[in-house]
Amino acid sequence: MGRTIGGFGEFALIARVTSQFPGSDDVILGPGDDAAVVAAPDGRTVATTDLLVEGRHFRRDWSSARDVGHRAVAQNFADVAAMGARPTGLLIGFAAPADLPLEWAEEFTLGVRDECAAAGGAVAGGDTVGSDTLTIAVTALGDLEGRAPVRRDGARPGDVVACTGRLGLSAAGFALLRRGIDGPAECLAEHRRPSPPYAAGPEAARLGATAMLDVSDGLVQDLGHVCRASGVAVDLDPALLLPEPALLEAVRLLGGGPERARDMMIAGGEDHALAATFPAGTELPPHWYRLGSVVDAGGGGAEVTVGGAAPRMRGWDHFHE
Repeated sequence: MGRTIGGFGEFALIARVTSQFPGSDDVILGPGDDAAVVAAPDGRTVATTDLLVEGRHFRRDWSSARDVGHRAVAQNFADVAAMGARPTGLLIGFAAPADLPLEWAEEFTLGVRDECAAAGGAVAGGDTVGSDTLTIAVTALGDLEGRAPVRRDGARPGDVVACTGRLGLSAAGFALLRRGIDGPAECLAEHRRPSPPYAAGPEAARLGATAMLDVSDGLVQDLGHVCRASGVAVDLDPALLLPEPALLEAVRLLGGGPERARDMMIAGGEDHALAATFPAGTELPPHWYRLGSVVDAGGGGAEVTVGGAAPRMRGWDHFHE
């Protein structure tokens, strides 16, 4: 890692990075002009944006540059999928100190490229700038393919609450890294490189999902957004909160038991699984597993309960952590 991005130069870096990104039918005009041109065959575009700040969202001593590239794409395209849309394009803002090794930027690019390939989207453009803090800003775009967007405000009493993806493993991986424990590889990998079920978003829309979101701040915290937007309550069934073996092993190494594993499932955050509500009787594919029901808010308010009781933990809040 002898060369740095400062020594290499801004425009040489842009040319080197953008040459790694393949094109796609969705990106009509990609990097290299004043702005990109992205196809919108549906006539509407789903758009979302997110930030990754070193020290807040990732640490270079915990995650490789490729890991960070994968994560930057995954956490944004997961939001596109949560609207029931297909990922199409990305705009990436890259702010970094001049002494950042050139190899780090190149490896980050490869992580972005590979996660785009998994999600089905492509890089349309972006920007680079010098900064004391390594910061990555991503804007993601998606195509609804003629479907209505699946919003947060459509859940109704009697709906089934279901999830697809892995809950709690990322939180366990984070806890293991903080403690310096070499725990189950599955947990560490899920924290470093989330694996959103991209195709399940459009699938849920086709199945008639009434509400859906990406689980990024903890299942209870995120389902609470659905409750307040829809004016309903959600009751999770504790018997259906079944921790994976890797999560149970991680918690054992951390000195906890099954109850802590369930806490990580409902409040851990950064899972980037998808949680959705479906009309009762909807035949769900096996990878959508039921977790509870939508109930009338009544006098208890639009909140999430577990087995009828308030959960011990609720989830992540960026301004209170």
